Parts: sequence; C-alpha cells; structure tokens
Amino acid sequence: MGVISEFKAFAVKGNVVDMAVGIIIGAAFGKIVSSFVGDVIMPPIGLLIGGVDFADLAVTLKAAQGDVPAVVLAYGKFIQSIIDFLIVAFAIFMGVKAINRLKREEAVAPSLPPTPTKEEVLLGEIRDLLKAQHDKPL
Repeated sequence: MGVISEFKAFAVKGNVVDMAVGIIIGAAFGKIVSSFVGDVIMPPIGLLIGGVDFADLAVTLKAAQGDVPAVVLAYGKFIQSIIDFLIVAFAIFMGVKAINRLKREEAVAPSLPPTPTKEEVLLGEIRDLLKAQHDKPL
C-alpha cells in the first residue's frame, strides 16, 4: 500500500475528522473566550480596582533606547491569560460532566432482551415437541 493511499485511509477515518472539527471549534471558542475576558470581564474588574487596564499592567525591566523597544514584564496580559484558561477549563469540565451524565443514564437504562429470530422460535418449538414426546409414557 502506497504512502498516499495509507494517508488517505488515515485521513478519512471518523476519529481524525472528529478531532479536526473539535480543534477548529476549540480555536474559535478560544477566540470567543479571549474576547469575553478582555472586553467584558476585565474592564469592570479594572474599574473596581481603580480604573486599571490589565493589558497595560507591566514592569519595565529596561527602558527603550533609540530604536530598541523597552523590555517589559507584561504580567497584566498573563493575568488575563489565566482567566481565559480558567473559563475554557470550566466550560470543558461542564461539557465532559454533561457527557458523562448522559453515558451513565444510558448505562442505567434497562435494555430489552433481543427478540428471537424465526429460526430460534422454530428450534424452540421443535425442542418442546421432542421433550413432550420423550416425557410421554410408552
């Protein structure tokens, strides 16, 4: 089997396609969460603590000199990234929790025994007839 045909077989497997869709949706979700944190959550928090913009929180390690930009430790962006992570992690946790609950309910639900096939019904009737003949006194 050639490399191209092996790759084609690998790429069209359900798991790979599902994973690709998950990654794309996850990236989009990450952008939404980043916007939510940066544009909705952080401004009110900054306002509550004295009008601070978290994106601007930084410690200058070395001032700018000529064309060389300043070296800064941007801890405000780091705090914002931590909040992004916590929101994404909580959303994933809630999703996994819901999926696990559905799986548990599925496992607990009683399953009906399979209906016998025509052959099984016929074999059961033959068995019953043979047993009735065997149990009859001669």
